[in-house]
Formats: sequence, C-alpha cells, structure tokens
Amino acid sequence: MSIRVVIVDDQALVRAGFRMVLGAQSDMEVVGEAVDGADALRLLAATPADVVVMDIRMPIMDGVEATRRLCQGADATAGQRPRVLVLTTFDTEADAFAALRAGASGFLLKNVPPEELLTAIRVVASGDSVVAPPITRRLLERFAGQLGPGPAADPRLGQLTEREREVLLLVAQGLSNTEIGQRLHVAEATVKTHVGKILTKLELRDRVQVVVLAYETGLVRPGA
Repeated sequence: MSIRVVIVDDQALVRAGFRMVLGAQSDMEVVGEAVDGADALRLLAATPADVVVMDIRMPIMDGVEATRRLCQGADATAGQRPRVLVLTTFDTEADAFAALRAGASGFLLKNVPPEELLTAIRVVASGDSVVAPPITRRLLERFAGQLGPGPAADPRLGQLTEREREVLLLVAQGLSNTEIGQRLHVAEATVKTHVGKILTKLELRDRVQVVVLAYETGLVRPGA
C-alpha cells in the first residue's frame, strides 16, 4: 500500500519539486497540496493521508498551529490522524521546539538531499520519529522555561507499571532500545514491547512525544 502524502507549502515551486520527487517513488502517492495551514486543514478534513509534509512559516495559518490541530485530531478525516513531517528553511531550535510540542513526528531542513526526505517520510509513516530523542532532550532543556509554570500532573501516568515508568525515564534521557535493554538487563524485544505499551497507555504517537511529556510533567528536569 502506498504512503499517502499531502504537501503544504506557500511556494508553488517547492510543492512542484516535492511532488516530482515523491511521485517517482513506487511506495508513495501525493494525494493533495495546500498553500497554508488553514488550506491544509480543509483538505485533510476530506482527504485521508498518512504523512503531511508541512512548511513552518506560511501566511494565514503557520505550520505549527496546523500541526497542533491535526495532531489533536479535530480537523482530520474521521479516524485519520496523519503524521506530520515539518520542513523549513530556517535552521532554528525555536522552530523545532515549537513543531515538536505541537505534535510533529519529524523536523528537517528543506535543503536535505531527496533521499533523506524520502527516508524521513517512510520512517514517519511507519510510526517512528525522525528527530532523535537526544536532540529533543537538548531542545527541551534549552526552552524549558516555555513549558509552563511548573510540573503538570497527568493521570495517564498512573496506568504505567513500575518497569514501564522506568523505561519511560530512560527513553526521555535519549537512550535507544538497545541501550535500555543493556541498562535493565533485558532483551531489546522486551524493551520494544514496553515502549509500545507506554505509547498506547499515554496516547502518544512516538518516542519524541514521550520525551516531551516527561519534561512537561516534571518526570525529567533540565540538567538532570
């Protein structure tokens, strides 16, 4: 089955270039284009998609706000919550931070090689994230003051077992499944099972969102 992609960018030339690259792939299909965030929400309300390639800085509604609404599920086709891969020409940590907090599963610069963009789309479509947890942790520590006045209680955390909570903290520290397995002296497959249960119980999309939640709830603090 092809990966259904929607391209959102206010520059027609950029959209045309992305469409040409993606259209040459046997496992991808461009199912729509939008010129800004508001246009994207209208399109996705009627068009099922797996991945949205989203520009950040656009008129009317920027990519961060559109990402937030899509990831909340209010503006997508019933049962459809496409994953968002954010692309921008601006290499700033603030953009990455805002996009990740809004729910993006990936963050890339527009000048990446085509093969890197294609790989990122496939990774995001598979349910994983493109931005590595260590990078996310660095972003959260840099912008920790923007997370709010203090730790926020999240009742979902009470659903986790002691081992799942332990795995969550290690994920938030940026450890891979292999590294977590070595730390806890368990098989990597066991770690993957724990991570899957954590994502399900906390209603999170990927490991990046686990890191964000750990900081927002005070489970992990900057510099810890």
